[in-house]
Amino acid sequence: MLTHVWGLLVHPNREWKQIHDERETITHLYSHHVLEMALIPVVCAFIGTTQVGWDFGGGHTIQLNYLDAFFAGVAFYVAILVAVGFMGSVIHWMAQRYSNPPSRRRCIIFAGYVATPMFVGGIVALYPLVWLCLLAIIVGLCYSSYLLYLGIPNFLDIGAEEGFIVTGSTLGIGVLVLEALLAVTVLLWGYGAKLLGIDL
Repeated sequence: MLTHVWGLLVHPNREWKQIHDERETITHLYSHHVLEMALIPVVCAFIGTTQVGWDFGGGHTIQLNYLDAFFAGVAFYVAILVAVGFMGSVIHWMAQRYSNPPSRRRCIIFAGYVATPMFVGGIVALYPLVWLCLLAIIVGLCYSSYLLYLGIPNFLDIGAEEGFIVTGSTLGIGVLVLEALLAVTVLLWGYGAKLLGIDL
C-alpha cells in the first residue's frame, strides 16, 4: 500500500503502469488502500477537533468532546468511502462513449488511487485552521488532477486526447463531490457547536 502512495506522489507515470499490470480487485483496493488512507483525514480531524479545536476566525473556536467527534468522524469516514465508489462510477459512465471503455472495477480502482493526495493532505487537520485546511485541499486537488490526467492513458487505456474530455468532466463532478463532503463536515462541526452551546 505505502509503495503505491509514494510512487504516485514521486513518479506517477511509472506507478500508474505498475498498478495497471497488477489487475487489482475493488476489495483489495479498499482493504489495502482506501480504508487505510481515508483514516488519515478522519483521525487527524478527530485529534485536531478534540485537542485544539477548529478556528473559524473572529475568536470563534469549536472544540468537540470525544463522543461528538467520534460520531462526526464515523460519518465523515463513510462519506469518503462512498465518494470514492461514486466517482469511480461517474468515470465509468463517462468512458462509455469510447469504443473500448474500461470496466467499472478499473474505474473505481482508478478513483481510489487518484484520491491519494487528498487523503495525504488530510494530515493538516491535526492543527485545524480553516485557511490551512483549505490550502491543503487546493494543493491536494491540483495533484489529484495531475494524477487523473496521467492515469487516463496509463491506467484506463484511453488516449490522451480522448481522455481530456473525461479529465475535465471528472474534475468538475469531483469538485462538486468535494464540496458536498466539506458541507457535510461543516454541518457536523455546526452540530457539535450546538451541542456545546456555541453561537456562531
